[in-house]
Amino acid sequence: MQAIVYDEYGGPEVLRLAEVADPKVGPDSVLVRAKAASVNPVDWKLREGGLDAFMDTVFPAIPGWDVAGVVEQPGIAVPEFAPGDEVIGYVRKDVVGGGTYAELVAAPVRTLARKPANVTWTQAASLPLAGLTAYQALLKTLRVGKGDTLVVHAASGGVGLFAVQIAQTLGARVIGTASPANHEFLRGLGAEPVSYGEGLPQRVRELVPEGATAVLDLYGAGTLATTSELAAPEARVASVADPSVAQQGGSYVFVRPDSADLSALVDMVERGELTIEVAETFPLSQAAAAQRRSAEGHPRGKIAIEVS
Repeated sequence: MQAIVYDEYGGPEVLRLAEVADPKVGPDSVLVRAKAASVNPVDWKLREGGLDAFMDTVFPAIPGWDVAGVVEQPGIAVPEFAPGDEVIGYVRKDVVGGGTYAELVAAPVRTLARKPANVTWTQAASLPLAGLTAYQALLKTLRVGKGDTLVVHAASGGVGLFAVQIAQTLGARVIGTASPANHEFLRGLGAEPVSYGEGLPQRVRELVPEGATAVLDLYGAGTLATTSELAAPEARVASVADPSVAQQGGSYVFVRPDSADLSALVDMVERGELTIEVAETFPLSQAAAAQRRSAEGHPRGKIAIEVS
């Protein structure tokens, strides 16, 4: 099969398209013929060696944790899926190497759910990691609900757009930080946008004088320093970008594969409660360009890769 691989840590130039052996299918795994994958910041951070301290990498490594495709072969202990089933997955394993930028992906069954019937392959591949991050942060960590005012930092990014929509289904009022170019789009999703930069706490307080009751930081880069100024004293705070939040009384969120959570997101998509915004799409052969685009900044929505 064809796959994107890298033989050592480094910049996007270490990525190359290669012919590699088809992955083996373990008893609890599912062989998926990939239609699409998506790019997440963790992909290029892993490529740079940023998580080497706690995740082993087997070279040549195939990057990617998101996939959408068709079941080719279920493992011998997998009754949940059959050949021909359309699935999506957040295929994170304990070892980095057998990723999703490939024609075939061996995915643990615990990482998969059925594909939403009403979206494209690239949209479907853009849901798992980012959608699960937002879902688990809001429901399991911050426990957002009716009566909450939630501030989402980087609301127009891949995770942010999901967080804005999910929070509203939970009954929360949502204030989203974003560049002015994305304000109208966020308003269309029901959020109240505010601009980044100096004076942010004051702009939030103009909207909610008593302060936000929950804050979700998806940006890092010192964002937490302003939290106490824009949040109520008892506010719950979580970050997916800054582990130091734990030393400040908040919670650090690292998303985990969960079929039930992913299925809940699929149901939301099919009910029309959750839309998936794909900012750009690249062919598999241009995976390096796709990762460069991800590392450059914050496109509105997700970056997808067409595999086949």
